[in-house]
Order: sequence, then C-alpha cells, then structure tokens
Amino acid sequence: MPRRPATASLADEQSAAGGVAAVDRAASLLAAFGDGTPVLTLASLAECTRLYKSTVLRLLASLQHARLVQRQSDGRYALGPSIARLYAAYTDAFALEPVVMPVLRELAATTRESAALHVPQADQRLCLYRVNSPQPVRDHAREGDLLPLARGAGGRVLQAYRGAGDERLGQEIRHRQVVVLAGDRDPELAGIAAPVFDARGALLGALTLTMPRTRLQPAWAGTVLAAARELSRQLGGAFPEPGPAPAPAPAQDPARLAPSAEVAG
Repeated sequence: MPRRPATASLADEQSAAGGVAAVDRAASLLAAFGDGTPVLTLASLAECTRLYKSTVLRLLASLQHARLVQRQSDGRYALGPSIARLYAAYTDAFALEPVVMPVLRELAATTRESAALHVPQADQRLCLYRVNSPQPVRDHAREGDLLPLARGAGGRVLQAYRGAGDERLGQEIRHRQVVVLAGDRDPELAGIAAPVFDARGALLGALTLTMPRTRLQPAWAGTVLAAARELSRQLGGAFPEPGPAPAPAPAQDPARLAPSAEVAG
C-alpha cells in the first residue's frame, strides 16, 4: 500500500466537497505558479504543494498532455499555452474586449501603426487584443501569439512592473511610465509601450504600438502613454506615481530611443 504523507497536502486540506482528489491536487500545482514563481522545479512544486515527487510527476504528465504545463529545456516547469486560451476566454467573459478595442482602434487610427494589448504568460507575453496598421508594410503578430518577455517594448514594460529583467531599464520605465525601443525584438521593428492597470491597481498588461523601424516617431510616446492611462481609467484602475529616476548611464543604449523630453510623465 502507498505511504500516507505525514503532513496533509494543501489539496487535501482544501479539497472540494464531493470533488475529485486528483483534480484538487492538479489544481494545487497550477496555483503554485504566480508572479513571483513563474518557473518551478519538481522539488519546489513538491514542497509548496506538500505532495510526493512521484505524485507530482504523474500529475504533471497529465497537465503537460493538456498543455496546461510545459517542461523547459533546463528541466523546470512553467504554465503552458492552454492557459493563454483559458485566460482569453476568462477576459471575454468579463467584457474586457468592448473596453480595450475602441482604445486600440483610436490609437491605430491616430498613428496608422499596429496597436495591441499584451499580458504576461509565464516567461512570455500573450498578444490578447490587436488592431493592425492599415499600411501594407507592418509587423505581422496576431492575437494569440506568444512573444518574448525579455525583448520588445511590451515585454520590457511587463518586466519592469514585475521587478524582473534589466534593472536600470526597468527603473527608467517606471520613472517615465513609457518606453520607446528600436531593434530590441527584431532588427527591423520598433515599439512603444506603456503599462495598463486594472481596478485592483494591479498590472493588467502593456499597451503597445509597433511599426517598422524607419517609421518610428518617438513623439508618439506621449500618445501611447495617454491611451494607456485612459484604458486604465476605463477599467477602473489608476497609474501609480512615477518611480525615481535612474542614475545617469555612462552611454545611451543604442536600442533605446526615448528622449526624456518626449516621454516624461
């Protein structure tokens, strides 16, 4: 007979009345992933759920099959792409689209470039909503695409407000509340992004404007920031106070094209 753990697991302590124990345990594994723990080892999952490693491995096999969890090349685990689909369904249920899309359409119409809302997804970001540029030459990201979290204006904003990534760039973004980057994700592309906050005051995502590098206008930083503030307001959120300015850097990062006169405040 299998050994009973000396200490009850979290799932056992918080089990659903009339529910299925295996589902409760799988749910406790998914709940272990969060803003501070987007990637976890097998040992960490076992420790925080108080389940045997052998049990965790069996549950992970099922979660991986459903693409709710994915195993990375270093052996650690992160949430899988099916979470993005479920997140999109969740946001639709709460009528996020009718609020977000008019803001994106106005931003795209004003600039004639592509506007999107990106949300964090483990160590990536999900393009949740997007309005394409009417111009034939543009980047071809689509709703539902997963993009790098550590590259591109939208990813840099999400990292900055989650306390991750380049520390100095993050401090600069929190101070200016918008960033203008060229060639950061793709040598031929540029982007402008600002954070969006929900009714709880938590970071919801990043409002981004992307275009070919040759069409970048840093003055649009103010336009993007104003749109992000308006979207936050419509969602019941509010911008935090700007963070402190970073110390002057010895040399400007060539990828960063954000003169303070264009993007401040």
